[in-house]
Formats: sequence, structure tokens, C-alpha cells
Amino acid sequence: MTKPVINHTRYVPALINFLANKLAGGASGAYRREFGVGVTEWRILSKLASEDACTAQQICQYFDLDKGLVSRTLKSLADGGNVTVVDQGDGKRIIVMTKAGRALHDRIIELALDRESVLLDCLKPDEVEVLIDLLRRLLAQTPAVNAVQVRKAGAPKRKT
Repeated sequence: MTKPVINHTRYVPALINFLANKLAGGASGAYRREFGVGVTEWRILSKLASEDACTAQQICQYFDLDKGLVSRTLKSLADGGNVTVVDQGDGKRIIVMTKAGRALHDRIIELALDRESVLLDCLKPDEVEVLIDLLRRLLAQTPAVNAVQVRKAGAPKRKT
């Protein structure tokens, strides 16, 4: 009997990861070349555009990003005049997009939406809606997936 191996052409976590890595790498290159910021800066600007203000912790949680990466990225955005940090007086600091940050966001969003459009060009409109639904359901399933632990010897196999 042969040992199981991952078929990377059908293993859904790998396919999602490959897609995400290729999209993030391409976006980061395009955004750096055109606007001088990477994909992490763009993610933060896009979040601030829809929220008006939030904390660094909220950004970390929303995007599931490392605190150090978010801190460095916020410093870069602040140094570039794209965000400002407002001390609320209770030890809470909120991040707010500046006018320059809004202008940068408004330039990048055109490219971001064009990239999304090209990505989805291979799908019919109803397939796009199905894809969005499936991705949301998979995202909601991640806490259960991340709770999966190594099976003990003799334990029954998981259903597939």
C-alpha cells in the first residue's frame, strides 16, 4: 500500500494559497511600480476608506496580519503623509486616512478593480456570484479547519 501524497492540482488549500500568492505578488509589484506602495499599504488604505478610522489591532485582526508588519506599514504610510495616528487620550490610538491617503487610495482602486475584472473575465456573471458565496463559506469554515489536530493512532478516519 502506498502512502498518501498531496495532489497539488486538486488540493484546495494549495490552490487557494497559490492563487493568493500570485495575486498578492502581482498586486504588490504593480502598486509599487505605479504608486510607490505595496499590497499591505493598499490593504490598509482600502480598510480605512471603508471604515474612516480604526486601530492597528483591528487592522491586524481583519487581515490576519502580523502586528510588526502592520506597525511598520503604518509608519511608512504616516511618513508618506497618507495616514495619521490620533491619540484618543485613553491610551487608544486610531488610524485615520489623510487627504493625501484618500487621493492615493482613489488612484490605486482603479487598478485594483481592473485587476479583479481581468481575473474574473473567465467566469460568467452567475459563476462570479457562486464563487463569492463559496469563498465566504470557506472563510467561515477556517476556525473549524484550524482546530483540526493530529489524529491519535487507531482513531477513525475523518470523513472526506
